[in-house]
Amino acid sequence: MSMRKRLLTSVMLAALAMLTLAAQAPAETLKPKVDNFILFVDYSGSMAMTSDVYKGVKIKLAKDLLGKMNAEIPELGYQSGVNTFAPQSSLLAPTVYKKPAVAGAVAKLETDYEIYGRQTPMGYGLHDIDPVLAKLSGKTALIVFTDGDSNIGSDPVAEAKALYAKYPNRLCIHIVSYADNAHGKMVVDEIRALNRCTVNGDPIALADAAALKKFVRDVFYDVADDAPARSMAPAKECETITLGNLNFGFDKFKITKEMEPALEQALAVLKNSSCKQFTIEGHTDSVGTVPYNQKLSERRAASVVKWLTDKGFDASKLKAVGKGKLAPKFDNKTSEGRGLNRRVEIRND
Repeated sequence: MSMRKRLLTSVMLAALAMLTLAAQAPAETLKPKVDNFILFVDYSGSMAMTSDVYKGVKIKLAKDLLGKMNAEIPELGYQSGVNTFAPQSSLLAPTVYKKPAVAGAVAKLETDYEIYGRQTPMGYGLHDIDPVLAKLSGKTALIVFTDGDSNIGSDPVAEAKALYAKYPNRLCIHIVSYADNAHGKMVVDEIRALNRCTVNGDPIALADAAALKKFVRDVFYDVADDAPARSMAPAKECETITLGNLNFGFDKFKITKEMEPALEQALAVLKNSSCKQFTIEGHTDSVGTVPYNQKLSERRAASVVKWLTDKGFDASKLKAVGKGKLAPKFDNKTSEGRGLNRRVEIRND
């Protein structure tokens, strides 16, 4: 047999072996995590603005990502719909999920609409999606594409909290965030902190195909064949936790009634976490001297520790640390940014 024939024979045998192995390998069985999903798009004026952070017009970027996400979602019998807010409209009423139907609805999104006078009633948007959710049975994922801006109407965080209260264990809100200012980031962070079920969507990260695939899987489905492998994997000592900021008034460190809902949420997360130690980290704005702000930040952290331990949490698991004004997260040049910097964050060690 010639060298050429021997080479072709080897290649054919190798290909046959690969096909045989593929035939023997168990097929992946995809299991839906939810029964329904709504793609909910912020259609406000701020979304039609160009973002330096995201390098483009936000609504155009969201439309493009929606198309890519739709291509990645497996057809597993979900009920699916596409809605907008600011203004509120239905581009696709809930129906059995088919990629072409959702693609057609997404294609209807305009990306060059007039910005002037187009306000952002995000709270109204969350309130008005309720009748759509009410008609769905089982578990629903509400995937919101928004920059978090809200300049008129009801409080979007309160509206999201009301939806969770109305649909306990049936609703999960996931935000793909185009927030590029302090207020928008605060709104997004606070809604995300309402429920541990939420999967955070970062458009910059989701530009990577693998990251997008993981987001879709985390929100929409699981792989049945992975279940035994996951059960065999060693348990992580401590999972990462994310909590909303706990913000104080100017030169204040005492816990107020307004802060208690956020602290109750934090307490529930801490109790259910496998982490053994937590750092309660206090921060201040830039007003005042470094030594004064250091002491103020320590008092803020200590106040949160006391509140948690008074509620029965193990004090030995908590460590209070003050960062003063040296670790700002928001712009101290604005009153809004300074307010957000007067915060306590809870981290796992």
